[in-house]
Amino acid sequence: MATMVNPNLITDLQKFGAPDINACYSCGNCTAICPLADNDATFPRRFIRLAQVGLTDELVTSKELWTCYQCGMCTARCPQEADPAEFMATARRYAIAKLDKSGVARAMYTSPVAAAVISLLGVLVFGGFFASVKAAPADRLVFGVPYEWIHLVGLVVMILVALVAVVNLAMMARATAKREGVTGKSLFGSKQAWGRTLRALWSAIGVESLGQKRYREDCADDQPAEPLYRRRWLIHFLTLWGFLALFAATLIHYGGDIIGVPESVAESVISPIARVIGTIGGLAMMYGVTWFGINRYQKVSAAAQHTSLSDWMFLGMLWLTGLTGFIIEVSLYLPQAHPQPWAYVLFLVHVAIAMELVLFMPFTKFAHVMYRPVALFFYALSRESHKQLQSA
Repeated sequence: MATMVNPNLITDLQKFGAPDINACYSCGNCTAICPLADNDATFPRRFIRLAQVGLTDELVTSKELWTCYQCGMCTARCPQEADPAEFMATARRYAIAKLDKSGVARAMYTSPVAAAVISLLGVLVFGGFFASVKAAPADRLVFGVPYEWIHLVGLVVMILVALVAVVNLAMMARATAKREGVTGKSLFGSKQAWGRTLRALWSAIGVESLGQKRYREDCADDQPAEPLYRRRWLIHFLTLWGFLALFAATLIHYGGDIIGVPESVAESVISPIARVIGTIGGLAMMYGVTWFGINRYQKVSAAAQHTSLSDWMFLGMLWLTGLTGFIIEVSLYLPQAHPQPWAYVLFLVHVAIAMELVLFMPFTKFAHVMYRPVALFFYALSRESHKQLQSA
């Protein structure tokens, strides 16, 4: 099969923030010291070589691209100061844009003006829509906005995101499976294959994505070691689980409506449960996002030396969503007969940013939530296959 070579790959990567990789002379020190590199995942040197020789497809669809947690150890110890950790981060941004066929991700990553315009436009569209919706006499209102409309728009946004995510993930999974030699038969062709596939799936989703085992145990923190309360694995763990708790609270709240729970039960049982879960999740997410912002602002480690506009946008939207949500929750307990005008405006901002955050998931740094578990699955599958060969 012919291999397509892109002679302009390095130039293209530099538009996404890549450092000068010509400083790299392939000593291999970065791969040798990386605590996550092994026979099933060799990086970052391999990716620098892929860029230098112009192998775009192999770079974009390699599972190793997403098994890196950017601890920054390779950059801190690179004798040529080629910054391999930032190159890996740039390659991930490039991959997100390459897998997105709409061009939105590329525009947001390579043009600060386009990113600002698209983000502002999204907030104005969502906010303006909800502000213009007229309430019918029978409507339930949330700060003056019909509850049913909030529910409907949320469902539409999630469906759109799901469709885009499925298409992008299918392209990535198909290309990665082809490169790794994974077929339907090797996944499901026998009882042994089923066992291998299920173990790899559990490793990718349960152990790594949710439990973050290798991030926590193998990916050493930068030197000097940070105190526990601001270590990268912990604040990432709290951000992840906080967001999942908020998502669960939303599903519980709306799920009651979908299955037809009586309003009296919803108000006395469902809503309090959802509120407690949401509050705990919101606090966890805000803690993690706040420390991510502080670490990046202070540049406390090699991993925090470079922060792109897309990074700040992602963190900013998460933080604003959490902050406005808590202010709105506090306003519900204020001694007043009706919500104050400021609470109504703040609610519109909260809903608009939250909707935009979800809608832009396939096009921003948020996309690692989609791609990393798939890459981790192929990585775990490779390890399982090697274990079986060694034990045979």
